Amino acid sequence: MEGPLGLTGDQERRLLSRLAAAGIIVRVQRGLYLLPPRLPLGGAWDPGEALALTTLMEEQNARYQVCGPNAFNRYGFDEQIPLRTYVYNTGISGDRKVGKVAFTLIKVAEQRLGDTEEFSTQGGQVLVYSSRVRTLVDAVYDWSRFNSLPRGYDWICQELSSGRISPERLVDSAARFGDVGTKRRIGFLLDREGVGQALLQRLRAGLKETSSPIPWIPTKPKIGKADSRWGVVDNASA
Repeated sequence: MEGPLGLTGDQERRLLSRLAAAGIIVRVQRGLYLLPPRLPLGGAWDPGEALALTTLMEEQNARYQVCGPNAFNRYGFDEQIPLRTYVYNTGISGDRKVGKVAFTLIKVAEQRLGDTEEFSTQGGQVLVYSSRVRTLVDAVYDWSRFNSLPRGYDWICQELSSGRISPERLVDSAARFGDVGTKRRIGFLLDREGVGQALLQRLRAGLKETSSPIPWIPTKPKIGKADSRWGVVDNASA
C-alpha cells in the first residue's frame, strides 16, 4: 500500500487493523489478510472454513487433514456439530481463529498424515479430511484429545457389521498410523469380533509381550481379565 496509496508502514498496519475490526477483511495471521471479492453488504465478511484453513496451511507450507470431532460428525459417527475445527498438520500447533472459524491445530510428523478423502464445498473450495477408516483409528489413537473411547469401539463394530469398512482396511490403517496402544486395543477388538488370525498377525507383528497390560477402556480402573496375546485388560465392567 505504501506505493499506490502513499501510506507509511505504520499507517498501513493501522488501516488493516481497522478494516479487520470492521469485518471488511479477515486477518489470518500477522501481515496476512483475506479480502472479499466484493465489499460485504450489511455485515461482516466471513471467508469460511475451507478458504481460511487452506490459506493458513499454504502460508505455513504445511500439509493437513481435518480430523477428530469434525470427521466423527461428517461420517455420521457422532451427531454433535463441533464448535471448532480440529486439524492434524505439519506446520503449527495451538488454537487459532480466522474470521468466525475457530481452529485447533495439532502439529504432527509428516508420516502421521495420510489415508484421506477430499470434499468440495459449495464455494468450490476443497477440504482434506481423514478417511472413514483413518478416523476410526484416530478415535482409538487420540482418545484422550477427542474423548472418543469407548464410543469408538462401537463405531468400529457398526462400520464392520454394515460393510462400510473392511477388517483389512482397518488393519492396514492401524498398522500404519497407530502406536502400540492403538494396535493392542484394535487388535483385541477385532480378535473378539472373530477376525482371522492371519490378518491380525499384521497387527501383532512387532508387538512385544508385556507384563504391564493397558486398560481396554482408558478412563476406567484397570480391573478385569488380562488378555496376554494383546496385552489388554478387559475392564469394560469395572
